[in-house]
Amino acid sequence: MFEKLSFELSRPGRASYSLPVLDVPQQAVNEILPERFIRKESARLPEMSEPEVIRHFIALSVLNHHVDKGFYPLGSCTMKYNPKINENMARLPGFSQIHPLQPTTQVQGALELMYELSQSLAKIAGMAALSLQPAAGAHGELTGLMLIRAYHESLGNPRKNVLIPDSAHGTNPASVTISGYQSIQIKSNERGLVDIEDLKQHLNADTAALMLTNPNTLGLFEEQVCGIVALARQVGALLYMDGANLNALLGIVRPGDFGVDVLHFNLHKTFSTPHGGGGPGSGPVGVSSKLVPFLPVPIISKRDSEFYLDFNRPQSIGKVTSFYGNFGVMVRAYTYIRRLGEAGLRRVSENAIINANYLMHCLKSVFEVPYPGHPMHEFVLSASRQKAQGVRALDIAKRLLDKGFHAPTIYFPLIVREAMMIEPTETESKTSLDSFIEAMFSIIDEIENDPEKVKHAPYTTPVSRLDEVRAVKAADFRFNYAD
Repeated sequence: MFEKLSFELSRPGRASYSLPVLDVPQQAVNEILPERFIRKESARLPEMSEPEVIRHFIALSVLNHHVDKGFYPLGSCTMKYNPKINENMARLPGFSQIHPLQPTTQVQGALELMYELSQSLAKIAGMAALSLQPAAGAHGELTGLMLIRAYHESLGNPRKNVLIPDSAHGTNPASVTISGYQSIQIKSNERGLVDIEDLKQHLNADTAALMLTNPNTLGLFEEQVCGIVALARQVGALLYMDGANLNALLGIVRPGDFGVDVLHFNLHKTFSTPHGGGGPGSGPVGVSSKLVPFLPVPIISKRDSEFYLDFNRPQSIGKVTSFYGNFGVMVRAYTYIRRLGEAGLRRVSENAIINANYLMHCLKSVFEVPYPGHPMHEFVLSASRQKAQGVRALDIAKRLLDKGFHAPTIYFPLIVREAMMIEPTETESKTSLDSFIEAMFSIIDEIENDPEKVKHAPYTTPVSRLDEVRAVKAADFRFNYAD
């Protein structure tokens, strides 16, 4: 019915390649589609020149703030710059035009990349093995908790509870609930770290795991992590580490070395794939040796010189996503790791830590720092002083948009009043950081002299200040369909 054709793509100095296309005869269309769905006349599409089309999309891009346009200090979301070489590699025909149902003999290159990426991530984090399947960080959390459940059940000792510090990432409690456990909150101490005495009171024979974010959402490294692991081991509990802040640890410390049993990676954060603005995610899960049998199937394995999908894993929790994960994100992460190497990855974390400490040191004179220890890759300020003057963290965030910067994360973590979580990442220059500091100080001056100006910002964005309360209570959704 369909006649297969192909056409050649080539550029000067580049090899040409063929793309398969389908030419569908009109008779076939009539057989497939009901008469009422077949267009009777040509679509009324505007005729536009290439410059007009390009200018349209450039104009749209200017309306949005993105990491290519300016500083994006969104704490705990790691909106780091994404090297364009990653995009080029992900677009290679051998990666972008394969199909997940192709025979493995035809996609050996893709399987080799996935295999080597797994090996690299395991080495970076000190884990025994991992699965690339989970499609995002929260999906990785759920997968990790399923592995923990499978492990305890294999011992004939199912458990009920998962402990979560109040400084953990916000998705942790939801993942715990969805996986069938009950979440129990552990308090932070006066330094913003896990309160060891409170932890001891909640650890018992019903504890399946402690779900630790390290560094936590205050940007602080849990200095007593080895002691925490020892306490968990005493009751047979496992340690899950939320790896969303791994951007601070690359090449410096390996979570597996201090006893982590399950770790999810956020390839779309730590390893540079665009995220936050609609980009895809990827949340591979690494495990210690005792959890390897339960990993999702299939695992990318190697036999002699051939790579294959290993489904022969009788204790596996099964598949957790269609096919094998978000492959394009894996290509970008692999490119990032190979391009930087071990020394480069350590430099990433060192620069992120230096940038965060520099910003906090410069801003602590005008903002409260509730937990003033040396942060890792991010830190949390409080706008409590400004709130006393009638200006909220939300107002400061809105005013930053007028200054050409994306707002930081606000009102999280919940243990800080009027929280502003700031993460500069490793790629911002001192000039960029100084511009941000200058903008923050200028807002402080406005709060002192003209607070109403800050309270009604922004003024330069396509959409000005919205009435958040009304938007929630009287949501108005309208859909316009073109003819």
